[in-house]
Amino acid sequence: MSDSLLPYAVGAAKRARKAAVRMRRRVERLHTVPAIGGGLRPRAHIRPVHFSISGGRTLNFAVAVARGRAASAVLVLTHGSHRVELPLDVEPQADGTVLLTATAPLRYDTPAETARRGPVLTSGLWKLTLLLTDPQGETHRAAIAAFAEPAADGPTRVYSPSPTSGALFRIVRSVDGFALIKVRAPRRHAEFTDFELRWDRMTVHGRVYGLAAEDARGKAEAVLRRGGGSVSVTPEWDGDRFTFDVPFDRMGGVDHARVWELFVRAGGQRLKIARQFTDVRYPRRVFRTPIRIIALDNGSLMRVHAYVAAAGALVVSCVDVIQASPSTEEVA
Repeated sequence: MSDSLLPYAVGAAKRARKAAVRMRRRVERLHTVPAIGGGLRPRAHIRPVHFSISGGRTLNFAVAVARGRAASAVLVLTHGSHRVELPLDVEPQADGTVLLTATAPLRYDTPAETARRGPVLTSGLWKLTLLLTDPQGETHRAAIAAFAEPAADGPTRVYSPSPTSGALFRIVRSVDGFALIKVRAPRRHAEFTDFELRWDRMTVHGRVYGLAAEDARGKAEAVLRRGGGSVSVTPEWDGDRFTFDVPFDRMGGVDHARVWELFVRAGGQRLKIARQFTDVRYPRRVFRTPIRIIALDNGSLMRVHAYVAAAGALVVSCVDVIQASPSTEEVA
């Protein structure tokens, strides 16, 4: 390297290090909450072997203790006056330790989840305490130390909303080094659960979150991405779930492809129909969809490509292959 370029290289390296430090501190702040120690007296604590929430709602927990220290164990989650207990399985290991494990689906307090199993958590911060009962029957209490945050640069996101309730369950750490679970209430959102692209139509299935079932009513709309035009159709509603056929007969008539975004009106708002309740980081790369020629009732043929955009929105690109011609009647 030329001596004249060396100062520029050194400066670039310094700026890169500073940017990395700023990013690390920003990530730490996102996952850090105030101290919960509650006094100057140190608290007994145990660092878990594994602690994660996968699939938006499944709690996975494992901690190792010395054999003879725990004949049984319970993981206690508390938030204000609310208390939830998760019994842990006791698994003796070959190295002389005991592994205490639990896997449980988390639920949010919504009517749609009343029939599901698993502990119910409300919005807010939930403290974690481990209760160990030794063979002599004595119970010992320990807090759960913060677990190392998993890498966030893979093909999946570390945390995603629950696919059953829309609530967001995240593991965070307190300033004094303890682990907590932070719960965020479901936000208003229209999630498409499936779509069927057939030879004569496209049917969209979805569900509205963050609204009472009686408020989940309204029309579905296809809105032109450039130009602002829109067409609407009335879905079939079953509680907070909706189904409708995309009105392609009113979306063609031109010789170039147009891109339409799909919405549904509910609770006085227009909600974009999207796939948000997934841990896939790059949905357009993963959710691959076919391109199909469909035949409409008006006699036209349309080339249709329905796909998931980079931000998760359900998008439809369509163009007439053969436009509808005016109907003619044979004259006797």
